[in-house]
Amino acid sequence: MRLVLMGPPGSGKGTQAKMLAERAGLTHLSTGDILREAISSGSELGSKAQDAVEGGKLVSDDVLYDIVEARLRELGSDKCFILDGFPRNLRQAEFLEAILPSLGIGIDATVLLDVPRESLLRRLSGRRVCSRCGKEYHLEFSPPKVEGVCDVCGQELYQREDDKPDKIEKRLRMYDEATLPMVKFYRDRGLLVEIEAEGGMEDVLERILDSLGQGKQGRV
Repeated sequence: MRLVLMGPPGSGKGTQAKMLAERAGLTHLSTGDILREAISSGSELGSKAQDAVEGGKLVSDDVLYDIVEARLRELGSDKCFILDGFPRNLRQAEFLEAILPSLGIGIDATVLLDVPRESLLRRLSGRRVCSRCGKEYHLEFSPPKVEGVCDVCGQELYQREDDKPDKIEKRLRMYDEATLPMVKFYRDRGLLVEIEAEGGMEDVLERILDSLGQGKQGRV
């Protein structure tokens, strides 16, 4: 099975990608991890990515394409994987579709995690971070023992700028603008699987597995 996993900020996409990879026996291909591996390798592509990161810029699509394609070639045609963080827009989806035949592989499904807007706002705005050790908390799901104070080092917790309501709305709008054309792209190809992603992590995982025919009755 070869999958693409999509979801807005706060949908739990990264967590679900890791859990799904473990349960279904897939290689988890996270864009962030792939870029870090390329940079640490000291390769020419990694150096280009490092130059962008150190300059405070986004890695260009062309460099990202080369890095992703190289990683997919390393896997070989017999490997199963889940792509997490790529593609992020229609242009990237079209690139992926164009290179897959030369690799002898194809995408079996694109899983879209669907979470109501109000839930995303609640999940993202509730995050708090320790000003010293960086430990993360959530006011609703994993609160500190003492309000506003880190359990580990006793320092004050703060809210990141990106987690404030106005910034969250901007992030979600940017996600919608980039993702909606890609949703249509995969729906038109009969590859889109939409998952209601409210509830516990294990519950959401079971919905994904069931939708892919890998539920408890279908798994070995």
